[in-house]
Amino acid sequence: MTSTPDPAPPAGNLDPAIAARLKRGADGLVPAIAQQYDTGEVLMLGWMDDEALHRTLTTGRCTYWSRSRQEYWVKGDTSGHIQRVKSVALDCDADTVLVKVDQSGAACHTGDRTCFDADVLPLLDQ
Repeated sequence: MTSTPDPAPPAGNLDPAIAARLKRGADGLVPAIAQQYDTGEVLMLGWMDDEALHRTLTTGRCTYWSRSRQEYWVKGDTSGHIQRVKSVALDCDADTVLVKVDQSGAACHTGDRTCFDADVLPLLDQ
């Protein structure tokens, strides 16, 4: 089965009204939580700058900034485990992005469904 590649992101920058509201870290990034839209399952945390958020909002695919590689990456371009965007919201402080997605396959680079199911910490008796 073949598929046509998604078009390149539109030229332009993040809407100035959205950019003005974002509270970024010193590195210009905000954490972006990816959540499965229909089950509420938390899948992963990535990082976005203004351009990554712009691309996410305009292409319907999650785009993140890789802090280790210092480049943009679209979730699923190499793995095939695509995140199709259903909605995007800012938290009350505008310092975190919540992206509700329809996740195809594993969200974690390790091959796990989520990044949060392999190392559950024990709770102390209270």
